[in-house]
Amino acid sequence: MASTPFLAAALLLLFFFAASAAPDMSIVAYNKEHGVRGLERSEEEMRRMYEGWLAKHGRANNALGQNEMRFDIFKDNLRFVDAHNAAADAGRHRFRLGLNRFADLTNEEYRAAYLGTRARGVARRSRVPGDRYRYEDGEELPESVDWRAKGAVAAVKDQGSCGGSPLHSLSSSPFPCRPRLRRKEGLQITIVPLANSNFDWSCWAFSTIGAVEGINQIVTGELITLSEQELVDCDNAYNQGCNGGLMDYAFEFIINNKGIDTEDDYPYRARDGTCDQDRKNAKVVSIDGYEGVPQNDEKALQKAVANQPISVAIEAGGREFQLYQSGIFTGRCGTKLDHGVVAVGFGTQNGEDYWIVRNSWGGDWGEAGYIRMERNLNTSTGKCGIAMEASYPIKNGENPPNPGPTPPSPVSPPTVCDNYYTCPSHTTCCCVYEYGGNCFAWGCCPLEAATCCEDHYSCCPHDYPVCNVEAGTCQMSKDNPLVVKAFARTPANRNA
Repeated sequence: MASTPFLAAALLLLFFFAASAAPDMSIVAYNKEHGVRGLERSEEEMRRMYEGWLAKHGRANNALGQNEMRFDIFKDNLRFVDAHNAAADAGRHRFRLGLNRFADLTNEEYRAAYLGTRARGVARRSRVPGDRYRYEDGEELPESVDWRAKGAVAAVKDQGSCGGSPLHSLSSSPFPCRPRLRRKEGLQITIVPLANSNFDWSCWAFSTIGAVEGINQIVTGELITLSEQELVDCDNAYNQGCNGGLMDYAFEFIINNKGIDTEDDYPYRARDGTCDQDRKNAKVVSIDGYEGVPQNDEKALQKAVANQPISVAIEAGGREFQLYQSGIFTGRCGTKLDHGVVAVGFGTQNGEDYWIVRNSWGGDWGEAGYIRMERNLNTSTGKCGIAMEASYPIKNGENPPNPGPTPPSPVSPPTVCDNYYTCPSHTTCCCVYEYGGNCFAWGCCPLEAATCCEDHYSCCPHDYPVCNVEAGTCQMSKDNPLVVKAFARTPANRNA
């Protein structure tokens, strides 16, 4: 029994030495062992990376406190990217992340700003799916299809700033996916839109047009890029332009209108506008109908994509989707559909099946604007719900005779400041030099019904009318924490 105290003492001594070695098992040590560099980068290195990222993406955060807040978010995303890519290098992921245009947005900001196929009040009507792509047991399907290689997919487009201007506040998002703003890690998340940022909710129009461009090329042999802006401006029976919509209703609009104009004739402006009736009547490409792919059936979707590009809705709100760069996406996502895209093919790499999906966030996101998403999962909905609400246009014959370019629309009259100065249409005259109650020089605010700030330099939108000249921002009301960046005036035109 004498050995028992000795054994206890030995165990206690062993525990002491193990505790002394604990620092070697710290997070930093783990990250060194596994190649995770996010927590190792110096502040100086991350600052250099951030400045390079700002230059690449043309960002300038001039509002008070914005640059440091965005830098903090950038660092957090950088650590997330580094940790994920280290795990990918170790074989635990099949896709990589990168510092794309969303690298200085929190995930909730990204979701609020970029996602939403369906506006509030726009509900999908019940529909019976078509049978032409219904999959039968034992039916043979091709192993791979890529409509890009067949010439049926136009160059990747960019939805841009659908909403009118880069001041479109995240806090006023009309979509159900809008998050509730909150404090995070002691930092007040104040929404100040970024210079040249892209706040868009017109993905439904791009998904629709991509599918129509594809079937038109397959039937006629000619790839014609078509007008998303016509859908945004004119398809307003159920869809709501920059406030969201559904691909099925957009197909119905094209059918009922007996065609749609080209992108060259009715170019994309990334904002809601008045429908140009002349261009609406320029019916260059037509379709004869549309149908839904049988729901929750990846084999039916595979059969459909084997025959034409297909409009699909997915859930794209995850942080891994936000920062996706390359590879077969196996990241986390659910089935709360919030983004319209186009499935343009499928294939297999190293035994892993995938979909080829064209996004509409420009060619610098993902794999030159595309994402490959894992396919043939043990779930009926498919990855991120891709098999839940797929639909496609039907085209049986040739297009109407090409009407040619539409004559220019009448020019809107300028905004009159006084007998000597004018500003462009849809802007506001603001005095820049006042004396004795009279204005001797005018500037132009690039907004309608704007508030002219007392500094005689800046101006604010009508729904954020309170000027904070020192901060360079505009508030909804004096004590409201939600702000947008103030606009600068430009010189007015002096009448001849």
